[in-house]
Amino acid sequence: MSSPSTTARLETGFASAFAALCLGAVAMGISPIFVRFAAADVGPFASAFWRVALSLPILYAWMRVEIARAPAGAPRSSFGKASILAGLAFAGDLFFWHLSILSTTVANATFFATMAPLFVILITWLVLKQRVSRGTVVGLLFCLLGGAALIGQSLQVDPARIQGDLFGVVTAFFFGLYFLTVGEARKTAGAAQVTFEAGVVTSAVLLVIAVLFDSRVVPHTWEGAMALAAMAFISQAGGQGLLVIALGRLPAVFSSLVIFLEAVAAAVFGWLILNEALTLVQSLGGALILIGIWAARPKPEAPIG
Repeated sequence: MSSPSTTARLETGFASAFAALCLGAVAMGISPIFVRFAAADVGPFASAFWRVALSLPILYAWMRVEIARAPAGAPRSSFGKASILAGLAFAGDLFFWHLSILSTTVANATFFATMAPLFVILITWLVLKQRVSRGTVVGLLFCLLGGAALIGQSLQVDPARIQGDLFGVVTAFFFGLYFLTVGEARKTAGAAQVTFEAGVVTSAVLLVIAVLFDSRVVPHTWEGAMALAAMAFISQAGGQGLLVIALGRLPAVFSSLVIFLEAVAAAVFGWLILNEALTLVQSLGGALILIGIWAARPKPEAPIG
């Protein structure tokens, strides 16, 4: 059994980290809306580049504050291996996700992207040889069922969306790698430093891709520029920043499950802003996702192999 002090530490750190994770998921969930608004001005890869690049000044300022508040004599290192790998993984995530957004519905693109927990669990179990709790497996099943209900009829009635859905699955693989590498990077660096350094790597990769494959890289209307700025400030600096904060306190496996809330948020925003249908079955799917997250919540007991 766990000691009372272990339980207290888990409960004390859990509430704030979980709140950051939920807010981050909602902030990331609205990003497909901004991508749609920016699509008339820039290509999908340029959109992904601007999302990260425009957030870097904010993330740099946050990092400087973080460093200034660090204890005197604390060890410092820049661009560690895990942070660089996180940046590369996020570049792959955005590369395929922005293609997915423009090829299928907002709900579909986000649901398949949030299948990342499946890859996180498989890599954790098969590659890293770490145990996965029974509650986590149960939570994953509930979240997957809820996600399937959330997108509902969109998978059944429009075969033209299959390519976009497949892009979403590839996105999930890279997003899963991002969770694991960020979790590793947070063991030795602060949230601001990891978010900024990974962002530098991601934006450098996406700039090359945008220049090579997009004919429209620079926005030419205020609407397009504002959509890109909103995506950078809200979804990248806000959403990713909160996610990295949470990953310093919560297990990567559980955190990846909470990101299913991004699918819920995206479906709601798609309904409110883009008039995409939101049915009773989809609403029940959102409820299943909440049940799954509750079932997988971290517990002080040892995991069951």
